[in-house]
Amino acid sequence: MTSVKSLIINGLFLMFCCSGAFAAQTSVSGVILPDAKPGQYIHNPPTIESLIKNKKINPELKKVILKGYDIFMNTQQFRGKYVFNQLSCKSCHMGEGGLAWSAPVWPAATTLPDFRGKNGHVNSIEERIAGCFSYSLNGIPPAYDSADMLSLVAYHSWLATGAPMYENNIGGRGFSSLGKTKPVFLNDAVGEKLYQAKCAMCHGDNGQGIEQNERLVFPPLWGNGSYNWGAGMSRVFTAASFIKNNMPLGLPGSLSDEEAWQLAWFINGHERPQDPRFTGSVENTREGFYNFHQHTRYGTVLNGVLLGDHQNSGEKPN
Repeated sequence: MTSVKSLIINGLFLMFCCSGAFAAQTSVSGVILPDAKPGQYIHNPPTIESLIKNKKINPELKKVILKGYDIFMNTQQFRGKYVFNQLSCKSCHMGEGGLAWSAPVWPAATTLPDFRGKNGHVNSIEERIAGCFSYSLNGIPPAYDSADMLSLVAYHSWLATGAPMYENNIGGRGFSSLGKTKPVFLNDAVGEKLYQAKCAMCHGDNGQGIEQNERLVFPPLWGNGSYNWGAGMSRVFTAASFIKNNMPLGLPGSLSDEEAWQLAWFINGHERPQDPRFTGSVENTREGFYNFHQHTRYGTVLNGVLLGDHQNSGEKPN
């Protein structure tokens, strides 16, 4: 007999896969999502359906955009080549990469090239995408001049159709709606209790994710199958905003700000693959990239253990 848990998981999986841009997100009862600030603009990206029906786009370009969409949604097809964990682009960028408050990817096409603090120089859109492969996917990015990278850039650009260029005042951009200043009291025991109540159903009791019929349904949140210590999501404020505005699946905005912070603190207090910028010393790496790691738990002590003090890169070759 099918368990109640299995039925719930399958129901959530169907909702996740069939939600498209998850347009119904803001209509869920009790959901409170941020409003755009005065002066910000909201962009509504075009859909894949509209692309398919568009007869003005060259068929060859349409093929490239659709390939980029396929890579974005099914990134695991490149497991062992570009990807060395269990995540896909859509794991963090929900709604096919167009959903506000889930770091929509189209702004990369309208605001780059631009300076990026994480690596201290002006980045192209190709370099920005490559960073996601290196950190969030714990992988090795496609070559900048490859057909796969071209397809991803084309998909980003398609989503940006109609958006103004170099207009940075974008509503719903990124993962920082809660700000960077965490509440004074964050506690792993509190976060663990919340995790078991709010997250374990989908992500597993030990953060390992959930598989059904040998297919990953919900991604792991720590361990070798998750993002590494250099990923943006390893920053507590980033994870808190993502959780607040996107989780639990189907109930975005239903957690309090404090609950989101506590969950982010707990989740990011677990080991994961090494930061690709690792110098051989976790202390030196934290200090050398302190602008980033001041917001992570990397190089801090938890229960007598120095987090990140290892050379484990997960499945990715050293």
